[in-house]
Amino acid sequence: MSKALDYSSLEAAKWKHLPPPPGFSKSVSSHKGSSKAVTKTSPEEYDRLKDKRAWDLALSPAKSLPMQAFMLYMSGGGVQIFSMGIVFMLLSSPFKNILGINNAFAQFAPSTSSNPKSLATLLIQKLAYISCNLLTLGVGLWKCRSMGLLPTGTGDWLAFESRGVVRIPHV
Repeated sequence: MSKALDYSSLEAAKWKHLPPPPGFSKSVSSHKGSSKAVTKTSPEEYDRLKDKRAWDLALSPAKSLPMQAFMLYMSGGGVQIFSMGIVFMLLSSPFKNILGINNAFAQFAPSTSSNPKSLATLLIQKLAYISCNLLTLGVGLWKCRSMGLLPTGTGDWLAFESRGVVRIPHV
């Protein structure tokens, strides 16, 4: 026969003398008859946390830039399907990110509209986000130039060059 567990023994006095586990909040009472009191975060603390998360989002394109540069290095300098796919991804993602900037930062909007400082901070974070995406776009254009896909030399524009009419003087 199997033994049944007695869960009522958990309320015994021997369990009450154990130290609380790591990370246990003192504000939550574990006694049977008391109400559970949970501390609420103030709106200022919540806005600070949203501000920190917004900065994480704003700098995320710059944080992924070393991995993208390594991928560009590993793809080589030739025009192959793999290197073209990586360059296309690198060139299209900044445009997608910049077009969707309001949706990306919507979750970090300040809780109180009366605080103009938090609105200005969000504007600064959006500008940092745009500049990091432009930096990513610049790396993609540099790779296109090194692959020979951008017309940077004079020989690339010969089709649009017009020659003047040469007149031979009469003698």
